[in-house]
Amino acid sequence: MMAEHTVKAFDEDITRLRGLIAEMGGLAEVAIAESLDALVRGDEALAEQVVLRDKRMDALEMEVDKLAVRIIALRAPMADDLREVIAALKIAGVLERIGDYSKNIAKRTGMIEGRARFEPLTLLPTMGELAGEMVHDVLTAYAARDPDLAREVIATDAKVDGFYNSIFRNLVSYMVENPSTISSAAQLLFVARNIERIGDHATNVAEMVHFAATGVYPPEGDR
Repeated sequence: MMAEHTVKAFDEDITRLRGLIAEMGGLAEVAIAESLDALVRGDEALAEQVVLRDKRMDALEMEVDKLAVRIIALRAPMADDLREVIAALKIAGVLERIGDYSKNIAKRTGMIEGRARFEPLTLLPTMGELAGEMVHDVLTAYAARDPDLAREVIATDAKVDGFYNSIFRNLVSYMVENPSTISSAAQLLFVARNIERIGDHATNVAEMVHFAATGVYPPEGDR
């Protein structure tokens, strides 16, 4: 009976851990979409919501940390179970950073002048959608323990990098042709860099998901 109780308690802890990661992931997806929506529309009230909601992400990461440490200390998980706990611990940290990048994007909302005529601003949402899809897919891979989907997420990062390079060239050309826009364009370069980093972090999560599911990291060629 004691062993059965211990197994049940461990399963409940793991379910709770997965639930926390899922909540963090959902908040991260919303933050990416809303930060870019606020930026494009100049909606400073929405941007402030993104910034304030980031505190919930910080609190959830701390909760994951405490629960993971408790599981390791009390349950002494082995092999697959230990990999899952360690992966959750690392994934929580990465999701918290994604939330920070979204918060940074939202903070740029009031720094863009001449939105109506700022053509490069229209390029960022598409890049953001792609990065957001990576986050969504990698969380699906985590929930399903799907290493194949994790590898697909890793492959998608090259598209986000391509977007970043294209937007970088576009914005630099725009600044050269329109010197009065240099300040706003520099802010958009910062935004593009943050989106690119979100893609990198989704890739990091995908590598952890692959490791948790298989015990090995994806082949170097996939990364």
